[in-house]
Formats: sequence, structure tokens, C-alpha cells
Amino acid sequence: MAKKKAPAGTPAIAALTSARAEFTLHAYEHDPAHPSYGEEAAQAMGVSPDRVFKTLVAEVDGVLTVAVVPVSGSLDLKALATAVSGKRAAMADPALAERTTGYVRGGISPLGQRKRLRTVVDESAGAHATICVSAGRRGLEVELPPATLTTLTDATVAPIARA
Repeated sequence: MAKKKAPAGTPAIAALTSARAEFTLHAYEHDPAHPSYGEEAAQAMGVSPDRVFKTLVAEVDGVLTVAVVPVSGSLDLKALATAVSGKRAAMADPALAERTTGYVRGGISPLGQRKRLRTVVDESAGAHATICVSAGRRGLEVELPPATLTTLTDATVAPIARA
């Protein structure tokens, strides 16, 4: 029996496949009218929002930095700056984030980015056997162990989310 190709092969899926990482893809029909990409993903997959993580791009002292936090919370910019020994953090311009990562908002994955950015994963990820992050497009999530994500992105793990 032939192995099925991954739907909409994205750079994130290619990075996972190349690394021979174990992961599960979850595809769902994206509703453009939904107010939250992450909440929509959690609902569509029937997964707790604590296990679905959003990928945000911020600037810390002028350097683009990826923050991976649960959709049930929000990013603490001061904690992000502290995690990378910076002084000041602010959300990056969305167009710059898209150009730099190669992904569109709502589909930015921490994996397979056009330009590899410094990454920080919230420490709450470690409380779960697996977490879900964007697989590189709206309506497509990848489920994987948090350790796999931190290894493949060379991420720092720190308390960067707030409830």
C-alpha cells in the first residue's frame, strides 16, 4: 500500500519529515469569520485550548523573536524579553512577520520558517505529552511532543505566557 502524501506540503511538514520526527497532522475546514485562529483549531480538533499553541512574532530589542504560547493565554512581552536577555519587546509588524517566516498570519508555524528565528516556548508545554502548533497554513495543525518542537527549533523554554 502506497504511503499517502501529507496534505498541502508546507515547509513545516517538510522540516518534520526531514528530521524523521513523529507527528500527527490535523486538517480542518478553516472559517475566515472565526475570531480566533487558535480557538478555532482547538474546537475543530476537540482538543483543550491549553494544548494548542499559537506562534507569535515579536521584536526584542529590534530582533525578531518567535513566541509559542497556549491559545488559552496571552504573551507576556516583558517575560519574553527577559527569556532572551533583552530589555524591551513589542509585537512585530504583521507584514514583516509574514515576509520573514514565509507564512501568513493565522498559519505561522514555529517550524520550517524561511529565516530561522530565535524561538521561546512557554514552559506550560512541558505539562502535556503532545501539543499542537500550526503546520504552516490555516486549517492545518501538527501534533507533536513538546521536546520535539524545542529540539527542532532550538528553542528556549521559559514562562512567557499569562492566563
